[in-house]
Amino acid sequence: MPAANIQECVHRACLLEATAQKPGNVHPGASFEHLAYKDFVASADAIASVLANTRDLGVGKSILESVKATRNVCEHNTNLGIILLLAPLTAVPTDVSLPEGIEAVLSGLTRDDAEHTYEAIRLAQPRGLGTAGSADVTASSPDGTLAEVMSQAADRDAVAWQYTSNFKTVLHDAVTTLNASSRFEEDWEQAIIYLQLKLIARDGDTDIARKCNSIDAHESKRRAMSVLRAGWPMTMEGRSRIREFDRWLRAKGSKRNPGTTADLVTAGVFAILRDEHAPMPPLEEIQGRAEEIRSTR
Repeated sequence: MPAANIQECVHRACLLEATAQKPGNVHPGASFEHLAYKDFVASADAIASVLANTRDLGVGKSILESVKATRNVCEHNTNLGIILLLAPLTAVPTDVSLPEGIEAVLSGLTRDDAEHTYEAIRLAQPRGLGTAGSADVTASSPDGTLAEVMSQAADRDAVAWQYTSNFKTVLHDAVTTLNASSRFEEDWEQAIIYLQLKLIARDGDTDIARKCNSIDAHESKRRAMSVLRAGWPMTMEGRSRIREFDRWLRAKGSKRNPGTTADLVTAGVFAILRDEHAPMPPLEEIQGRAEEIRSTR
């Protein structure tokens, strides 16, 4: 797959995830005080061309340049987790599938990659993230390669864990869920929401755990599972419970925003588009869906 197509896959994955009406996240019909859907659209535009050149830039440099490009269009962090996930994936040679190529990329990460990533994190200023293991990214230099410093946070951060597991959540769990029964091809929005619910029901969200507490993280799991068990989206009870879940997540503003899960969903969508497991939804279709959502709010 040429770099131009990688750029399109990055851009489309970011737009699809941001457009789907996932509980607790920003989408065309819901925003937070400091972030709106337009910020995610602008961020997608900003990073796609950078990440398409990760093989030339290197993973760490691509992460840093993507964060810089985002800050040029949005003053708040919209996509640090997405960038941290997509940079290694876009570094896989285009003639190799992601599952076949990701291990070599991760094993080839360097201390320079970690240095660039620390600088990127400081620039992005993500809420509630300041340390990776014993290393304070706001003040220190990394004490190992990017994979090694990520491993220090892997027990409490789902994005970091991908670097230690060959991206298992993304390349196995998310891809399998999105592909099940042609779910994504038939209704990409419903498939994305279903994936979000399934990941939260199984693992919770490490962003919620970090910004709130383990009680809220556990409650998010329970509520997501209740939506699925009630038969969403096919039953009235399921549709009612997903609305209740959305209200509960938004009751504390953005604190219960399941942002890490959104990042994992974006990476999963990128993976199925990049490895051609599913057709690329037309840009006009995504834009049309965004307008529909706005008009019904």
